[in-house]
Amino acid sequence: MQVPDDRVRLRFDVAYDGTALHGWARQPAQRTVQADLEEGLARVLRRPVSLTVAGRTDAGVHATGQVAHADVPRTVWDEQRAKLVRRLRGVLPADIAVRAVREVPAEFDARFGALARHYVYRLTDVDAGPDPLRRADTVGWPRRLDAGAMAAAAAPLVGLHDFAAFCRRREGATTIRTLLDLRVEREGDLVRIHASADAFCHSMVRSLVGALTAVGEGRRAPGWPAALLSSSERSSEVPVVPPGGLTLVAVDYPPDEELAARAVVTRALRPR
Repeated sequence: MQVPDDRVRLRFDVAYDGTALHGWARQPAQRTVQADLEEGLARVLRRPVSLTVAGRTDAGVHATGQVAHADVPRTVWDEQRAKLVRRLRGVLPADIAVRAVREVPAEFDARFGALARHYVYRLTDVDAGPDPLRRADTVGWPRRLDAGAMAAAAAPLVGLHDFAAFCRRREGATTIRTLLDLRVEREGDLVRIHASADAFCHSMVRSLVGALTAVGEGRRAPGWPAALLSSSERSSEVPVVPPGGLTLVAVDYPPDEELAARAVVTRALRPR
């Protein structure tokens, strides 16, 4: 997409506590990250701003490494660049923060230019539940989990597969994804599941974690999640874990000289 000469494309690095938010995307009569952030930007810049985001997180999901872009007049950017982050802090609610804003090439596309999205799911199976200071991003699990069995179940899921069994289907959208990483690690009473992919379909990460916890509890064999890859539709047997344990931690992009080519390829694969 071309950016007019009198405008500049900006990259926004965003973090939020999703507990009280109904996801990223604007929705009628609901508080969302996009609505709050666009309204905050409009107040500071004194003009409407439309954001394109790397990944639309669901209600209750958090982010420490969300990325969005927007085009604004160059004169506005020149006026605001030194103080924009500080001014946004003054108008945004406390559960949303813009950590950095910078000018990027016109070819940068937060959504279609991304190479990978990285998520972490945190849960604890200690009797006392999550530490009170981490209760927003860590789920208390009611049963003990075998992290070794979960790790064994996760390994065969990495790669290019049709994840239809783990996705809530959207009309016209593909469920074929390249899962770059799915790791399970235990540190004391904390279990972390790291999931990285070129992109995720709706509810995919929370469903993958749900399948792994079924293995960790001993209710399913380690080979069960991989066996579901042969399914062509959503499996009702796969539990979806609560959103509060999930955080988008990073989004990867190619070097500037490869941005345009990456966006073209991604648009061709995933028009929606």
